[in-house]
Formats: sequence, C-alpha cells, structure tokens
Amino acid sequence: MTACGYIAFLGAPNAGKSTLLNRLVGQKLAIVTPKAQTTRSRITGVLIHHDAQLVLLDAPGVFDAGESKQFERAMVDCAWRGVSDADHVLMLMDASVGLNGENRAIIERLQQVQKPVSLVLNKIDAVAKPTLLELTAAANALYGFKETFMISALKGDGVERLLDTLADSVPQGPWLYPEDHLTDLPQRLIASEITREKCFLKLREELPYSLSVETESWEEKPDGSIKINQTIFVEREGQKGIVLGKGGAMLKTIGQLAREDISRMWECPIHLFLFVKIRENWKSNPDSYAYMGLQKPK
Repeated sequence: MTACGYIAFLGAPNAGKSTLLNRLVGQKLAIVTPKAQTTRSRITGVLIHHDAQLVLLDAPGVFDAGESKQFERAMVDCAWRGVSDADHVLMLMDASVGLNGENRAIIERLQQVQKPVSLVLNKIDAVAKPTLLELTAAANALYGFKETFMISALKGDGVERLLDTLADSVPQGPWLYPEDHLTDLPQRLIASEITREKCFLKLREELPYSLSVETESWEEKPDGSIKINQTIFVEREGQKGIVLGKGGAMLKTIGQLAREDISRMWECPIHLFLFVKIRENWKSNPDSYAYMGLQKPK
C-alpha cells in the first residue's frame, strides 16, 4: 500500500529550510546563501521514502514584514499558505538562535493551526547537548509539538530518522507524481533563481534585496545546448551600475557562475546572456512578482 502527503516547512529566515529541502531531495532545488530572506516563493520538492511519496513545501521565512511592505508581506503569506495545504508541518528552528522573538511569534500563531506540527532543531552541531535539551523542553512547554527532531541539514545528521517518521505520518493513497519527478517548478524559474543566488553571493550590502531575475527566453538548440536570456531588474540607476561593475566585470562573473550551475543541473552546454534593466518600485506592484507564485498580500 502506497502513501502520499504534503509536508510544509515553516520557520524564521535562515533556519535552514532550503538546505533541508536540498538534502532530502538529493539535488539543489532551492538556492542557499548566508543572507536572510533568500527564499522568496514556495518551492516544491518530491521524494520517495519506503512506500511513501513526500511532497515537500519549502517557503519564505516568517518574519515581521510590516504593514507597508507589500512584497515582504506576500512572502510571509506564502509561508502560511503552505501550512494550510500540508498534512504535516515541520517548524524548523536554528538551535544556535533558540527561542528568539521570531520563533516565539511563529509558535504563538501555530496555536491556531489544526495540523500535526513537529519541531526540527537544526544546526545542532553548533550547540552543546545540554542546551539542546533545555531548548527542546522550553519549546514544547509553549506548544504541544507532535515530535522533536535534532538534525544538521548541512551534514545530514538525524535526517534519516526524520524521513522515516514523515513517511509513516502521511495518509495512504496513490502517488501524485511519477517516480522520477523532483519538482513542479518551471525550468525558467529554477534558472532565474540560480542567477539570483549568484547575485546574492557576489553583490554587497542590501542590493540583492532590491533586485529580481526573470528568464525572458529559453531556446533548445539542435546541438543539445540551451540558449537562455535573463534580465536582472533593479529599482534605481545607481544599482544598475553596481550590478554591471567596472567594464561589465561583475555581470560577467555572475553570468559565469550561474551558467556553470545551470549547465550542471541540465547536464548540457548553456549559453547564458544577462541584461540589467530598471523597474522602479517593483516590490510595490504585485504584477511584478506574480511569476514567483506570490499573491497580493491580504
């Protein structure tokens, strides 16, 4: 008898949700950077463990977006929509951060969720065991978690036990996707996200939060290669110059790094062409980020 179900990841920015998704699926689907709020939209990963198909829903981190920031509120709304769609919710918490204000706010809102919720303490390699036990007790005193897991998503410690439990927790029924299916994300969006990751890693200060990347065209050539045109949108003229760099050097570096990753993922030669354009106040216009799967905040 097969089983299938949705597992939603919930947590503050930088809790390690995307790292865990990539670890469980066995392939890089979600971009990962040291900066908070890297994930902007819901990312679906599909895997099979024993006889169960697990549909993993990674989403942006939950934080206080403020009333005036439409784009940030849309990201947070996306995270909570994933919870409403799930059979089982995993609240990821950076164990080295503990019960800070963001994590306490998430737990408070979880009181309204009528779904099984398990606590996943991540980055346990950075915390002493007595501290982990104290954190487990304190978190479970605030909310009745179904179970608590201690893992390192980066190293894989504790992940197998988590998978076993998730496979046992989803309802019996047919699989929703073919056996070799990894994600339902469009190819163009995955490629855009890879380029945005390189922007996050290479550009300084707050600039990455002011840009977005869209794949404008995707052409498969007769020789098996793929030609991709992408546009990096920024909000102001000065930002455009920073992305380009002196003599276009920064854009060339970003393009080279992105091309290597995209080529590795699609296992074919990639011809990547990047352009930089200005799209003023794009974060205030829901039409500008609809391609990410985000909706206008309520």
